[in-house]
Amino acid sequence: MRILHIILILCLVMTGLCCAQNQSQGLLLDDFEGPITGGPEGTVDFGAGNGSSVDVTAAQDIKYSGNQSLKAVYDAVSGGYMYIARGFGLDAKNTAWLVKPEDIDWAEYKAFSFYVYGSDSKTQVAFDIKDNGNEMWRFSFEDNFKGWKKITCLFNMFFARDDWQPNNADNNLTLDFPIKVFQFEPRPQAQGTLYFDRVELE
Repeated sequence: MRILHIILILCLVMTGLCCAQNQSQGLLLDDFEGPITGGPEGTVDFGAGNGSSVDVTAAQDIKYSGNQSLKAVYDAVSGGYMYIARGFGLDAKNTAWLVKPEDIDWAEYKAFSFYVYGSDSKTQVAFDIKDNGNEMWRFSFEDNFKGWKKITCLFNMFFARDDWQPNNADNNLTLDFPIKVFQFEPRPQAQGTLYFDRVELE
């Protein structure tokens, strides 16, 4: 009888540990595995203008997990813009996350997180999301570290962009779920290389 009790307790402990581990890992949205391509049939919707430029490829030599990361070589000039986007409803056709937005219980999560390989360039980097009303929201961080770092973006730390919104944005200043798109944008004036990996909800 005592042995059965011990076995039962061990099973409960192991179940609790597994659940805690799964919760800490969050919900994986994107790990940038597979082909990384641009253009109308691309897997990443990226571009730049007004003098800025960006080139996006896969990197197998510098990665946080899996087989590769997303590598962005950028030159961000004053007055220019760029974007590196994944999600749904973009111009590129094959940019979907691993999970559809409508299949996510957004009430269970409080933040986006992702890993960035920095070079201490002091570049300001924007992490934007597009909500269900097509309104763009922004979280910013600085590349003030070297190597891989986890960036956590709490939902309540995002602010509605006041410099640009899509023509079809509802502009209601409310973060409406589900979120459909995330994108990265190194901010002017800066040039260099950044690596991104493992975008999750937490």
